[in-house]
Amino acid sequence: MTQLALLRHGHTAWNRDGRLQGRTDMPLDDAARDQLRGMALPEPWDAATLWASPLSRASETARLVAGRTPKLDDALIEMNWGDWEGKLRADLFADPDMDYRDIEDWGWYYTPPNGEPPDALRMRLTAWANGLQGQNVAVCHIGVMRVLMAIATGWNFDGPAPFQIKRNRLYIIEIQADRWTAQNDPVRLVERLT
Repeated sequence: MTQLALLRHGHTAWNRDGRLQGRTDMPLDDAARDQLRGMALPEPWDAATLWASPLSRASETARLVAGRTPKLDDALIEMNWGDWEGKLRADLFADPDMDYRDIEDWGWYYTPPNGEPPDALRMRLTAWANGLQGQNVAVCHIGVMRVLMAIATGWNFDGPAPFQIKRNRLYIIEIQADRWTAQNDPVRLVERLT
């Protein structure tokens, strides 16, 4: 059986502003770095194969919490938000011409203008995850995590998700042949012992 633990990267200035950052390579902010320096992966995840998105906010988060360099894979890069990238969510909601909607109302095929739908992530992430073996930690983005958790829970981006993604927690998926299952309770990062 393969296990995959997902961890969302730390905060960036755009996260705190409520901007969609997608593939824009926004770095962690100083407050996030300070917080993450004091955290670590719990056992047995501290010895798992470590992966990260090539975007710096994810790869730096991985280095800070694991104390080692992750393997980078383009499959883990965030969803392409297209014309919405860098925009404030509030502004997009306020503009009726944008057709911006909550992710819970997308389905697998809704696509931001010049962006990509969740289904595109599903294709690349399924191929990547099916090649894993043993225990793995992937430090990535909320869009990537939503798609992987959707596969594991059967959620189809239509209505409320059966999970809530928070920072500083590992969301664990078990992968067995064609069957993925998500563990009910996330595992918190632990305080780093100096």
